Amino acid sequence: MSGQLTVRPVTRQDYEQWLPLWDGYNAFYGRSGATALAGEITQMTWSRFFDAYEPMHALVAEREGNLLGLVHYLYHRSTTAIAPSCYLQDLFTTQAARGRGVGRALVEGVYERAGQAGANRVYWLTHETNHTAMQLYDRIGERSGFVVYRKMF
Repeated sequence: MSGQLTVRPVTRQDYEQWLPLWDGYNAFYGRSGATALAGEITQMTWSRFFDAYEPMHALVAEREGNLLGLVHYLYHRSTTAIAPSCYLQDLFTTQAARGRGVGRALVEGVYERAGQAGANRVYWLTHETNHTAMQLYDRIGERSGFVVYRKMF
């Protein structure tokens, strides 16, 4: 891959290239076909990136006009800190971009923006079977030791 990699905030004009990345991310986690997210969820997610009252943000990685990856993150309060926390919710790169620094650049883009926003931590989750991503995460973050529980409604 030649050309400069740029990590930048998503723009409304990116939708046509963002959507296949979003669909790929969801398919990776089993949300495709009969289990795909409802279209309203995708549209609401997209609209939140452009609503100044929403704490949700998106960055994309671009090279020569082509989007190679996305990262979505949000800020929230914590009972254990005054500064906001930053939750990195979604990270996805094209298959061709994997292992080429795109994922790292996207996470570092979140680190930079979180620092500018006064956040004192960035954290994220991944599935225990996502060994490829965990190779990167083990180099750029630390495992918290926490186990996640949930109840779906």
